[in-house]
Amino acid sequence: MKIVKKEEAEKVTNSTTSQLLEYSKKLQDKDVDFCINTIQGRYPKQGYCTNLKCKEICYILEGTGTIHKKNETIEFFKGDVILIDKEEIYFWEGDCQIIMICNPA
Repeated sequence: MKIVKKEEAEKVTNSTTSQLLEYSKKLQDKDVDFCINTIQGRYPKQGYCTNLKCKEICYILEGTGTIHKKNETIEFFKGDVILIDKEEIYFWEGDCQIIMICNPA
């Protein structure tokens, strides 16, 4: 068993629209990682993002927004869960706080 206290989590700025509270470095687990992402606006600011090696499950902790795939836009709200498969292409847009868990890390 491992525990990472909130004050031990690392604050990471991905961009002007994405701030992470990163617990993974302290967890040091190759199978799973954990962060809380605060998104305000569009992330990434241009283009799309993708996870090449992992699946990601996202829980909307606060706020609302949309996730944009190439041919689909999906609205999300507080309490929703989004499963992003490996190699899906997407971008976020919203004012929200998201718990993100990736497997493998």
